Amino acid sequence: MTQIKSKVFIIAELSANHNGDLQVALETVRAAKRAGADAIKLQTYTAKTMTIDCKNDFFMIKQDTAWDGEYLYDLYKRAYTPWEWHKDIYDLAKEEGLICFSSPFDNSAVDLLEKLNSPIYKIASFEITDIPLIEYTASKGKPMIISTGIADIKDIELAIETCKKVGNTDITLLKCTSAYPADPKDANLLTIPDIVNRFGVKSGLSDHTLGTQAPAIAVALGASVIEKHFILDKSIGGPDAHFSLDEKEFKQMVDAVRLTEKLLGKADYEMTKKKKKSRQFSRSLFVVEDVKKGDVLTKENVRSIRPGFGMHPKNYNDALGQIFNRDVLKGTPLQIKMINTKK
Repeated sequence: MTQIKSKVFIIAELSANHNGDLQVALETVRAAKRAGADAIKLQTYTAKTMTIDCKNDFFMIKQDTAWDGEYLYDLYKRAYTPWEWHKDIYDLAKEEGLICFSSPFDNSAVDLLEKLNSPIYKIASFEITDIPLIEYTASKGKPMIISTGIADIKDIELAIETCKKVGNTDITLLKCTSAYPADPKDANLLTIPDIVNRFGVKSGLSDHTLGTQAPAIAVALGASVIEKHFILDKSIGGPDAHFSLDEKEFKQMVDAVRLTEKLLGKADYEMTKKKKKSRQFSRSLFVVEDVKKGDVLTKENVRSIRPGFGMHPKNYNDALGQIFNRDVLKGTPLQIKMINTKK
């Protein structure tokens, strides 16, 4: 992904956490920067582009969520980010040095985001089956991030195939558990490396579990992207507040991810100066009793001990029974020149 460098790309998901206040949205952008995010992500839809205003049972949420009993249209009307805010948010993100992008939910949203030169597109979990939307979005030639929260393998294959059909191969799939919050037992983070092996694309995590542990584990498993809902202050409330991280928590997550990156490092067997110096504390063969010329080298007068200035311990058995060709004081590193090679 052109915008994603070698380090893990950390996305603060604004979602509905502005709670209908542009100033809250703008301050959330500033807070995301302070917390160490690389990007701030919006969701671009209106209630009308998501669903219809209909009050029958088909449109009522009944999924054991915090939104149960609410009609879809009413939830999206309450949660959406007004389109006229987008430019202000994008402009501020640029000033703060953050990448700003969004999840479009219909073609008109893509058109709006194109006018803002959105550098990346994110397809939300529940839109992975909207193949016309994926095709239209991918046709813009921008990196595609796709969440897989409700997808089976065929859904994922079709989404990838759709992107590639329009010449877009810059694809990152996010392991996602579409529950709010998600139970850790349903996280199945081992899917992250499997995504890379199975589909030949980059992988990451869109995390809805509570806390900050899952993202660090995901990075250890090879995630190149981490997305987490971010809120300025949980006391603001709103549809997503109950599973979002505040600035302090998000900063802790970022720190954990960056530490994990450092800990992972690279596969390394190089003999650095530091390693060579540390080898002084390894074992080697030392004379541990005063010996005279002509004495036999035995288990009593030569041992494998620390530090590492004498002969390699691998030579110990061969050295036993050899004859000292000089007097040697206790505490002297054993050297090949001190002994005859024949008894």
